[in-house]
Formats: sequence, C-alpha cells, structure tokens
Amino acid sequence: MATSLSLAPKPAAVAVAAAAIPRLVPPPSIDMSAPSPPPPLVSVSRSMVAKHKAVVVMGATGTGKTRLAVDLALQFGGEVINADKLQLHRGLDVATNKATADERAGVPHHLIGVAHPDEEFTAADFRRAASRAAAAVAARGALPIIAGGSNSYIEELVDGDRRAFRDRYDCCFLWVDVQLPVLHGFVGRRVDDMCGRGMVAEIEAAFDPDRTDYSRGVWRAIGVPELDAYLRSCAAAGGEEERARLLANAIEDIKANTRWLSCRQRAKIVRLDRLWRIRRVDATEAFRRRGGAANEAWERHVAAPSIDTVRSFLHGEFTTAAETTAAPVPPPPLLPMFTLAAAGAGV
Repeated sequence: MATSLSLAPKPAAVAVAAAAIPRLVPPPSIDMSAPSPPPPLVSVSRSMVAKHKAVVVMGATGTGKTRLAVDLALQFGGEVINADKLQLHRGLDVATNKATADERAGVPHHLIGVAHPDEEFTAADFRRAASRAAAAVAARGALPIIAGGSNSYIEELVDGDRRAFRDRYDCCFLWVDVQLPVLHGFVGRRVDDMCGRGMVAEIEAAFDPDRTDYSRGVWRAIGVPELDAYLRSCAAAGGEEERARLLANAIEDIKANTRWLSCRQRAKIVRLDRLWRIRRVDATEAFRRRGGAANEAWERHVAAPSIDTVRSFLHGEFTTAAETTAAPVPPPPLLPMFTLAAAGAGV
C-alpha cells in the first residue's frame, strides 16, 4: 500500500445512509444433513508418510468465507484458522469485519487479534503461526479449516518453506465465488451496514493526527486512509457542510476500493487455481436474494455441495491431485485503480 493517497477520479458524493441489510448468518433451522460417522482426519501419501487433512476456504472479500468455514466446522468437528492479514491485528473490529460471537456459532477461531495494531505481521510470520495453530488443532483430533482472503498469506502457508505444510497436510481447497456485478452490489450495501454498526466512529476513536503512514498493521484496512481527510477536517473544526461532503466522498471511496480489492483477490485465486486444483463453489444465487430466501440459496448452492465435497475428501474419495470439477474461470476484467490505499489490504 502506498503511503500517499491518490483518490482520483472521486465518485460523486452521496448521502450516507446506514441501510440495515440482512446478515448472511445461518438460521438455526438450516439442515446440514445428518453427520456421518467421523472419517479419519489423516491420510497416507504415496511415500507412506501419514498426513493430517486440512480444508482451505478462499474467496474475495464479502463472499462468505467465514460463514462457510463455520458451516464446515460444525459439520465435521473443525476449528477455524484466520487467514485475513488485517484480522490478525487487534482493534478496528468493524472496519476489518471480524466475525462476531454469533457468526462464530461456538466454533473455535484462531489467529484473530493476536498482533499489535502497529505490528508488521509478514506472510512468513503467518506461515509459522498458522502452522502451529493447525498442528494444535490436528493434535486435538479436530479438522483445521484455514479461511480468509489474504491469498498471498495462504500461498506462503501452503507453498512456502519448501512446501513443508503440504508434507504434513493433505489439503482440500474451496473457493467461494460470486459473480462480480452481484458481489459489487453487495459490497456497497455492506459498507453502508458497517457504517451503521459504527465503523466511522470506531476509526475516529483510533484516529491519530500525527499518523501519516497507513502502510503497516491494522491501519492498512480499507476505511482508515479514506477517512483521513474527513477526520482531519473534524479535528480542525471544519464547517458542517464541508465535513458532510468529505464523509460522503470517503464512503464512496471505501466502496470503490473494496470492489477493486475483490477483483484483485479473485484474479489471484484464478492464478492459484492452475496450481492447486481449487474447487469452485458459486454463491451468486445466495447474494441475489434476501432474508430467508438467501439462506435457503446458501444452503442449497454453497453449504450442501461444500459439505459433500469435504466429506468425500475426508473419506479419501479424492485428493489434492484430483482435477477440479469446475469449468475454467476466466480472470475478471481489469478495473481502473481508484487509489493505492487498498494495495496491501488483503490480497
């Protein structure tokens, strides 16, 4: 992420309406099918070295990775290991979209809020921490489920250190995908929802007028650099009309940068798909709908097929060498770079 911000072109200012949108939280009535007898969570490779099994849930921002990870954990006795580089840090829980207690549904989550807000937590740091977490989860007889949108960190975990993780784990890669026009519409509504849940106030409470570097730690989160001009205007007792204009512009920039980030993340997954045999799950229909219909579509199009895939994986019916069942997905179209602020946010 670049230190200085270049917010051009700026979208037109709009009124800030914190429209409440339905959260995609599985209702208690969701039928995940009766759990089958627990399969062995280890496999034997061709070299006859026993491997544990792990699931990796990937996807662009806002596609429901955490929700699917929780669905799988509840079904198979798993624990979630966070792979979002910003959620590794303490603070800014709304801006970084950390899962709430309700969304976690009692499933243990690891590597959330473990680093100081200013700490530089590198991909290599993540590889070491996630490897330790996965080993501890597997030692308890549970299924490690790595979930997050920081694909460079996931790549470092899987292929870094001479592929040591692959030597210890047979991995099932799942990609929660949403058609970009549908996802981008949802992203705009989610930003409004985050504002309604206190994101602006949260960032304002952490604002330091002496801070000009937004390239480290939790301060890389989309929303922090975009609100800088607005918060400086408030600190300088700027006029009410000017503050309203700056806030509206900042929120539009947050939406634009989040959409841009989703395109970058998706393009990275398309590249990794050529290396890892990732199994794509299309969640578009769930994002087109609202309320109970959205939950029903999630169960039918995302949760159920993913559970079937992981069940087959755990029973040894396919391995990471198996061909992906999804048709090749073309990379998304390149979008104009609205700002450099999102460059390190989560790819």
